[in-house]
Amino acid sequence: MATSKELAERLAARFPGLVALLPEFRGETAVSVGEAGRIVEVMAFARSDLGFETLLDASGVDHLGKNPRFEMVYELYARVSGAYLRVKTAVAVEPPELPSVSGVWRAADWHEREAFDLFGIRFTGHPDLRRIMMWEGYPHHPLRKDFPLAGLPTHDRRADVAPLEGGPFVTTPGVKTAVDREPRSKG
Repeated sequence: MATSKELAERLAARFPGLVALLPEFRGETAVSVGEAGRIVEVMAFARSDLGFETLLDASGVDHLGKNPRFEMVYELYARVSGAYLRVKTAVAVEPPELPSVSGVWRAADWHEREAFDLFGIRFTGHPDLRRIMMWEGYPHHPLRKDFPLAGLPTHDRRADVAPLEGGPFVTTPGVKTAVDREPRSKG
């Protein structure tokens, strides 16, 4: 059975100049796809020819201040060989967009919707690209690093700006109990 590194080398050999091996980090193997527009082609080969039949995760990363700002990271698993592979690709900034891999792995559907909702990354060819956490019409993307901790105001009267004290927004511990700090915990 092939190791993660051997499979990554085969992927890089199949796409010379497009797929590059990244330095091993904590025993994990990763590659970079240099042209996000060809991510579907690379992923289809990884699945059909290298045995990465499972997409474990796909997540957006915001590298605020760098160009390109956004990156998508895909975690793949090959059950037969037990190999894991991390695939990274930079995403164009204006607008942040790349092709959907939901045609390669159905599991990508919700992961891509999450990245769209929280980072604003659009996935062309996605079968149902709409928000899953924030409400339709919400104009912001809360996992972007330039999104303020306190949140941003919205025209929706049902939504309040997040309190800076309580829940996941605690910045400094106070003298209040957790129940008193967290207004959303009250019935």
